[in-house]
Amino acid sequence: QVQLVESGGGLVQPGGSLRLSCAASGSIFGIYVMGWYRQAPGKQRELVATIISGGSTNYAGSVKGRFAISRDNAKNTVDLHMNSLKPEDTAVYYCNALITSRVRGQVATSDYWGQGTQVTVSS
Repeated sequence: QVQLVESGGGLVQPGGSLRLSCAASGSIFGIYVMGWYRQAPGKQRELVATIISGGSTNYAGSVKGRFAISRDNAKNTVDLHMNSLKPEDTAVYYCNALITSRVRGQVATSDYWGQGTQVTVSS
């Protein structure tokens, strides 16, 4: 069974930095897209950044220039380096991946989510 496990959230002061990490495990044949989304209280979940297997990236306008996404295809991991953090970055951050894996004996491509990790930016 495929799982995404996140780590690295916490409390940081405005202007500070954090790194989030996500590792995918299971009977994985390939991961095309990996990314990070976030959901603040009372708001809808929104895209933060994505990266495809070839390395091309996409960022939300609100984080462009401050956040950097990277992945290790050999380890099935994706990181989000967050710099110059602002209070409005406070949210639960979720790892997401489009994964081809063996599920109950069959090969299938499905969308997977991590459990979420809290990031709080406050003085």
